[in-house]
Order: sequence, then structure tokens, then C-alpha cells
Amino acid sequence: MALAEVLWSTLLDILPIIAIIFGFQFLVIRRKIKRLRQVIMGFLMVWVGLSLFLVGLENALFPMGELMAKQLTDESFLPSVAEGVQRHWSDYYWVYLFAFTIGASTTIAEPSLIAVSIKAGEISGGTIDPLMLRVSVALGMAFGITLGSWRIVMGWPLQWFVLGTYVLVIIQTLRSPRAIIPLAFDSGGVTTSTITVPIIAALGLGLASAIPGRSPLMDGFGMIALACLFPIITVMGYAQLAQWRSRRQRQEANGIPTVPEE
Repeated sequence: MALAEVLWSTLLDILPIIAIIFGFQFLVIRRKIKRLRQVIMGFLMVWVGLSLFLVGLENALFPMGELMAKQLTDESFLPSVAEGVQRHWSDYYWVYLFAFTIGASTTIAEPSLIAVSIKAGEISGGTIDPLMLRVSVALGMAFGITLGSWRIVMGWPLQWFVLGTYVLVIIQTLRSPRAIIPLAFDSGGVTTSTITVPIIAALGLGLASAIPGRSPLMDGFGMIALACLFPIITVMGYAQLAQWRSRRQRQEANGIPTVPEE
């Protein structure tokens, strides 16, 4: 992928955004933009940075994700089995470990999640710990990607996994503090952004291509859907745990026994 082509295509992609922002500013709001030079420099950085990221994505992240999936599922790497014997899903334990760790690490480094967690900490007045929020989302993402990898290995339909996960999300929504619910749903969305999505997609496609009997089109996609849902569950779970600990501390401070006396 030539850098010049990517620069041009990226410019065409962001031009409508620039046109809408400046159009509303000058034609609707009718006010000058403060620090116009800084804003223009920022747009230039976005254009160049996004272009370089796309080139790196095509040349590094996608190939590495597919390569790792193929290497971890190679017959010479997996435990040996007798000829004609079908492999057990547990033989792919390195795949699950890689999916969990890569899911957690990429989510922790996700710029959009960092921005949301910082803002949540500021608005909540310190009630929400930005680091703990990121860890909760990362654990949910890691579990979702691991479950998606296991689904590809098993070859089971995606819709049952999504349906079951939505049932868990609904149950958690009904039992969680109301203030955390919007943040939990937003946290599930911001995880699937610039860093995480390419690696998840590459891992899913590579895994489906490497395992016999799997279709990259039918089985390779769908991991992102699970990756979006499980952070919602873990963030609401973190809020429930924090609420329980806060209630327990208040009871202890007021001298109320937390365990009924016999």
C-alpha cells in the first residue's frame, strides 16, 4: 500500500468532516474559530497520523495477527494426536491464552478508552477510578475475544453466543447502579477502535483460515461483536462490587454488623 495513495484517500475521508465543522461554525453559528492556526495544525496531524496508522496497519498488524493465528494452530506446534483422531478444543490452549492477553493489552492502550476513563474520573469527582475502569473494560474485552476464539475452534453459531451475552447484559443492567449504566455501554463501544479492531479481525480471520473446516467469512468475523458486549458486563460488575464495598464500609462505620449474629 503506497503512502501517497493512503494520504489521498484519507484526505477524501476527512474532508466531509472538516466541511461540516467549518460550515456550521461560519454559516450557522457565525463566529470565528479561536486559535484557528492550532486547529488547522491539529487537522493536519490527524490526516498524516491516520494515514501512517493505516499503512502500518496493513503492513504490520494485519499480517502479524494472521501469522500468530497460523503459527499457534500449526500441526507441528500443537500437541500430537493419532492419525484420523479429531483434535480436542483444549489442544488450542495457547490460542486462548494469546487471545486473552492480546485483548487485555490492546484495550489498556486504546486511546479512546483512555480519553473516556479520564473524563469519567473528572466528572464523577474521583468516584470512578480511571485505571480501574480501564482494567474492567480490558478484562471484559479479553474474555470476549477468548470466547470468540473458542467459538471458532468449536465451529458453533455466533447467534447463540450473542443472544446469551445480551441476556447477561440485560440482567446486569437491571441490577446495576443507574449512574454507571450509560458509561458501561459507552465503554463497550470505545474498546472497538483504532488499535483493538484490526488485531481482533486479523486474529479471527487467521484462526478461521488455519483450522480445518472453518470458513473465514462465516467463522472469521463476529469476534468484535462479543468484544463489544463483555466490557459492558465487567464495568457494571465493577460498579456493583464498588457499591457493595461502600455499603459495607458505611455499615461498619455505623456499628451495624455485616454478618447476622447467631
